[in-house]
Amino acid sequence: MGEFFSNPENWVALGFLAFIALVGKRAYAFIGSSLDQRSEAIKSNLDEAVRLREEAQNLLAGYQRKQRDAESDAKDIIERAKAEAESMAQDAVDAIEQSVKRRSELALDRIGQAEAKALKEVRETAIDMAIRGAERLIVEGLDETKADKMVDDAIKDLGKKLH
Repeated sequence: MGEFFSNPENWVALGFLAFIALVGKRAYAFIGSSLDQRSEAIKSNLDEAVRLREEAQNLLAGYQRKQRDAESDAKDIIERAKAEAESMAQDAVDAIEQSVKRRSELALDRIGQAEAKALKEVRETAIDMAIRGAERLIVEGLDETKADKMVDDAIKDLGKKLH
């Protein structure tokens, strides 16, 4: 063993081993602590990533639900708009039919009035012509005795016609 301590290389090896033993324990503790901290940071980051992923999935599900609801609402609005448009179109058709009916009735009334007026004018013209014809006949073919008799008969019939 004497030779072991006399060799400087052995002293360097022993010093190195002592250094490693003293520094290695601290270095191991430091490296272990550092690795533990890094492990905790990675675990924390993974937990945060999982939480963010779940939150993103919940948000996505919420937006998808909102999109489905919005599409459903849009379909309902379109259906109501179509029904309202059909109702408005039917109301417009009914209004046009009523307007045409009123105008037809008004036209028929006007035609009836025009016919009555034309008939009245024809009657008046016929009466005027009959009066003129009768007047000519009376003037031309009536002597004084016949005229007096006609006036007397008319006076007698006047009482019957007035009652």
